[in-house]
Amino acid sequence: MTTNFATAKRDLQNKGFLDLAVDPTLDLYKEFERLKNEKNAVILAHYYQESEIQDIADFIGDSLGLSQEAAKTGADIIVFAGVHFMAETAKILSPQKKVLLPDLKAGCSLADACPAPVFSKFKEKYPGHVVVSYVNTTAEMKTLTDICCTSTNAVQIIESIPEGQPIIFAPDINLGRYLVKKTGRDMVLWNGACMVHEIFSNEKITKLMLRHPKAELIAHPECEAPILEKAHFIGSTTGLLNYTVRSAATEFIVATEVGIIHQMEKCSPQKIFIPAPPDNICACNECPHMKRNTLEKLYLCMKYELPEIELPARVIKEARASIDRMLAVSAKAGL
Repeated sequence: MTTNFATAKRDLQNKGFLDLAVDPTLDLYKEFERLKNEKNAVILAHYYQESEIQDIADFIGDSLGLSQEAAKTGADIIVFAGVHFMAETAKILSPQKKVLLPDLKAGCSLADACPAPVFSKFKEKYPGHVVVSYVNTTAEMKTLTDICCTSTNAVQIIESIPEGQPIIFAPDINLGRYLVKKTGRDMVLWNGACMVHEIFSNEKITKLMLRHPKAELIAHPECEAPILEKAHFIGSTTGLLNYTVRSAATEFIVATEVGIIHQMEKCSPQKIFIPAPPDNICACNECPHMKRNTLEKLYLCMKYELPEIELPARVIKEARASIDRMLAVSAKAGL
């Protein structure tokens, strides 16, 4: 019986859960509670997940914050409803825990835009440069990084590096350009971008602002410069959410992945949130990688404890160092 179960798990790891059916009469919400208790598991959901996944999660938030919260718990299993690099970060911060990702194909266009072997060659062209990498990178990429950053602490991380010290910033060129403008530091920028934030239409947003003159445009710093230049507020996903709560405005045009609007509406049900339109025929902007995760995949993931994220000890150690340096700077800055 044990051998058969192990074989089944191995087959599922190789083929994924796409061909498995879940009994439609099954009460998945009760099943999640049962599995969490039986397996001592915690469910993390990024803000960009479907609302039904957010509603059953133990923690909802940005990628690094979720990994930090999971590391504080006594859970044996972390189920990360997000994308691959996020689950890797959770494993880096909790190497003793089992980390699961509902769909291994849930990648990230930004992380994929900066393959570690290619970046390693790029880095050789700039000896003596400190490498600052956005947390939205693979674990291998973090091993090539001196200090990580998030969209919340990126300015403080750059400002913590001595003047005159040359910097490479990777992988998001839009965030990099924003940081150059905010800090005045001349950095070498890797040419990567997030497919979700790069596709917003400046023309359509301008027209939307004219139709909604009382609305404030809020934008993630991964957006392109023309969007950021007209934004009333720029911030991380959590920063955008917090801003909508404290702002006196009652209407917002939201230039980030549409999943965050679920939390905005829950926190401020009396306010209006309008998804910023992309430069295509869709009225909103969704991340296809984030949306690969479903309740059914989440259930199968917990049931079979697969797919599991595993990293070599070397990668965990070296990648952790770049994250720890960032956390030290953040703590000093009071972030």
